[in-house]
Formats: sequence, C-alpha cells, structure tokens
Amino acid sequence: MSFARLFSLTTLAMLAFAGNSLLCRAALKHTAIDASSFTVIRLISGALVLWLLVRLRSDSNTTGQGNWGSALALFAYAAGFSFAYVSLPAATGALLLFGAVQATMIGVGLWRGERMRRWQTVGLVLALPGVFTLCAARARATRCL
Repeated sequence: MSFARLFSLTTLAMLAFAGNSLLCRAALKHTAIDASSFTVIRLISGALVLWLLVRLRSDSNTTGQGNWGSALALFAYAAGFSFAYVSLPAATGALLLFGAVQATMIGVGLWRGERMRRWQTVGLVLALPGVFTLCAARARATRCL
C-alpha cells in the first residue's frame, strides 16, 4: 500500500471517528433520547447496514456466522461511550475514545503474538507522555491529584 493511500485512509478513519463523536454528543445533548435507547438504535441500525452490505456483495459466500464475544465487546464500548457523551467534556471523550480503540488494537495484537515494528514503538513511546500529561492536567484541574 502506498504512503499516500495509507495516509488518506488513516485521515478518513480519524475524521469518521471525530464526526461520530460530535454527532453522538449532539444527539444525546440536544434531543430527548436517552443513552440506552440511543445505543440500541445505533447498534441495530449499524448491524442492518452491515448485513445489507454483505448481502449486496456479489462475491459474498458468508453463512451469517458471527462472533458473540466481539458483539458483546462492541455493545459494551458503544454503551459506555453513549453514557459518557452525556457527562464528559468533548476533549476528554475524544481522548478516551481514540485511546481505548488504540489500546485495544495494540493489546490484542501483542496478545496474539504480533510484535510492534520500530516506527510503531517510536510512535507509542512519543504518544504516551502526551496522554499522561493531558490526563494529569485534567486530574489536577478537577482536584483529583
């Protein structure tokens, strides 16, 4: 994969995550829907769209098998953030959202025996002090530290 393609896809994914956060926060803050109903509607509609995409693929030979462990993890993730969007500031929510996704992906990869490449390790080492600095500043501001 070329660098330009990788950069474009990464940028698109980051924008999608950020847009998702903003839209969810707006829906939960400025409408009458509660976090539980919002999560259920969000997951059911997402599952229906994914089902439709799989069915529309001409080369799809899937049997509809799923992974209940992954489904439960997705539900826990979506429910947790739906409730957090109601009370967390946007910056804190974004930091937790992106951090949780990255930590999960890295952790599962390492658990399955993958090894991080040099630049991945450099990126992680550079990112962690920033995350800890932001978290410590937030904790001091709320008198947690």
